[in-house]
Amino acid sequence: MPRRQVIDRSRGVLEVDWPLFGEMSRALALKVARGYNPELVVGIATAGVVPGAVIAAILDKPFHSIIVSRRYQAEAIRETPSVFGSVPTDVRDRRVLLVDETCDTGSTLRLAVAAIVNAGASDVRTAVGFRTGSYQPDFAGLETESTIVLPWDHEVNLGG
Repeated sequence: MPRRQVIDRSRGVLEVDWPLFGEMSRALALKVARGYNPELVVGIATAGVVPGAVIAAILDKPFHSIIVSRRYQAEAIRETPSVFGSVPTDVRDRRVLLVDETCDTGSTLRLAVAAIVNAGASDVRTAVGFRTGSYQPDFAGLETESTIVLPWDHEVNLGG
């Protein structure tokens, strides 16, 4: 089931349709190809799997996923990311491109990078379709302060 996202309209909303998503993924793959030669691509589930798979296909690299999800912690009154399951064993001694759809604070990416490094990757670089906050990934398709609504989230978040 798609995740429900809080829409902060004061920041503006960028609705991404499928054609724009495809172009952003292609542009991001080209940026990566010019600056890094990963041996495999890992997408952060759930929303990073789609752009990760597209980028892996464009780069002609194997694709895997890692599950990083947010869970509510009442005592902290916030959501914190956690890794669920295991990191793909194929990351050991390899250059890895870690892909997510957006990043703001970078908490999800930092957690996933640490898990992949701990699993023995020789090098990990990060790529996101949309950078919306202070965290600086290695590669970003577009930097914006707007709230991003992706094609697969459109009906849930904007359509009710």
